[in-house]
Amino acid sequence: MPLSKAAPRRHIHTRTITCDAYQRDDELWDIEGIITDTKSYTFDNIDRDGVAAGEPVHQMRVRLTVNEDLVVQSAEAVTEAGPFNMCGNITSAYAQLAGLKIGPGWRKNVFERLGRTKGCTHISDLVLGPLPITAFQAVIPARRKRDNEPTDGAKPSTLDTCHALASSSVVVKRRWPSFYKSEEEKI
Repeated sequence: MPLSKAAPRRHIHTRTITCDAYQRDDELWDIEGIITDTKSYTFDNIDRDGVAAGEPVHQMRVRLTVNEDLVVQSAEAVTEAGPFNMCGNITSAYAQLAGLKIGPGWRKNVFERLGRTKGCTHISDLVLGPLPITAFQAVIPARRKRDNEPTDGAKPSTLDTCHALASSSVVVKRRWPSFYKSEEEKI
């Protein structure tokens, strides 16, 4: 179902985020993202001698190399376009992500290392949201397929992570009946 009909309006800004996951030959994974912001109008900018309509105001790329346990082996970032000449000066700080595990505590750990003035808001947007989700979407299914979905009785890691995977949902009742709990049982 589409959104409702919009009120009359003018297009002003576009943010595009693209993330890709690559399985490497050495059994590691490269999780890459690019964030691009454009405006529908031209505006003055001292550092860049203006920014034309449609030209990226921000364009940053990040690569996280992770193992199958989602531990970051290396991280790199680049700024291809920013509103200030100094924007790219902070990209080397993202190497500090090496050693962190994507999972519980990820956001807190990233923010401790790269929050506020220790990082770039736009690069951190990629690192905090879309890139870890992309890693999960690529690595976890591949790991399950390789391990042939072990039935050790452990609670699936995706259980209770969203509405469709709530322990009381019909999806859980169908896929993992032993972990299904009706709304009454949850109380």
